[in-house]
Amino acid sequence: MSEERFADLFTGKITTPKIQPGDRIDAVIAGISGENVFLDIGGKSEGVMAAAELRNNEGEITARPGDTVSVFMLAGKGGEMVFTTRVGTGQASLEEIETAFHSGIPVEGQVTTEVKGGFEVTVAHQRCFCPYSQMDIRRIEDPGEYLGRTLQFRIIEFGNDGRNIILSARALLEEERRRRQDALKESLREGDRVRGTVTSLREFGAFVDIGGIDGLIPISEMAWGQVDRVEDILTRGQEVEVMVRTIDWNSERISLSLKEAAENPWAGVPEKYPVGSIQTGRVARLVQFGAFVTLEPGIDGLLHISKLGSGRKIHHPREVLEAGQKVIIRIESVDTEKQRISLAPENYTTEPDTVDERMEQQRAVQNQPKSLGTLGDLLGARMNERGPRK
Repeated sequence: MSEERFADLFTGKITTPKIQPGDRIDAVIAGISGENVFLDIGGKSEGVMAAAELRNNEGEITARPGDTVSVFMLAGKGGEMVFTTRVGTGQASLEEIETAFHSGIPVEGQVTTEVKGGFEVTVAHQRCFCPYSQMDIRRIEDPGEYLGRTLQFRIIEFGNDGRNIILSARALLEEERRRRQDALKESLREGDRVRGTVTSLREFGAFVDIGGIDGLIPISEMAWGQVDRVEDILTRGQEVEVMVRTIDWNSERISLSLKEAAENPWAGVPEKYPVGSIQTGRVARLVQFGAFVTLEPGIDGLLHISKLGSGRKIHHPREVLEAGQKVIIRIESVDTEKQRISLAPENYTTEPDTVDERMEQQRAVQNQPKSLGTLGDLLGARMNERGPRK
């Protein structure tokens, strides 16, 4: 330590390091008067910033004396140091905007219109341009969502004496994302349940913001039952509770599960759907080897093709069933570990070995009262409509 510095400490005269335009510091709010906020920046030095920068949408100042704020040194005016959290909240000169460019100070601007390749943004009455690729971290699906919004940007190009100003909101979002990621690395663990907001939908799943970082819910983790379309389960902007399945910080990939955060409907299946019981379901989908029948959301059973046709061989379940059809079935077996239920038509019996037995069974099915409305009735009616095979 120099003799001069030691003398300053001894006498109580502590000098404050010289602050240059563009420097970022943490200052304490010393007082608020009218449209000015006075800052204690250490020692006997004070600075000032516009109170408008601390007002919320209702016009209320969100800070009070004693609070600490992170600010940038903008300029020295008349012996007074002027600070800002971002340029553009009020009147700002072109010189101040250029200072913001060189110093990396954020600027605030309103997205006014969509133009070729991006958006026109007004920063303190200056027309600027933000390319599509620099407006957000995520892919822009609807440019109209950004129009009229006031956002923060970083100036990435300042040319032709301010006539060519290019902005990036993405740069600031990525910085914030890195800060939040660092915080999440300390606290987030696999198996945690967290809340988030759905940011985008894809054919393979949905991305969810869980606090500055996006995680993916694969379509297989949307629900306990079969999911054909992501849009049937989630919408953009929806708040959800999810479970963290896997974390890979090196690849910045987080896998989430929506169904694991909900109660598993299979937990009570053996009691609710005992073997031999008669149940009502709805045909969810048809496949080559049979029909999947939904007993309740998340619980599907399989009607194998060998048990369809009312004693007659069929080549595809669509010959006797259709998606959405209501059916009455019998529970044949339940495997909770593999989450499988085997079903059969309510009046299904083992397929007869002889032609006479098959004809007798078919006549029995045809002679059943129509009022029963069983799956056997439906299958038999379908086969009768088609007539005998040639």
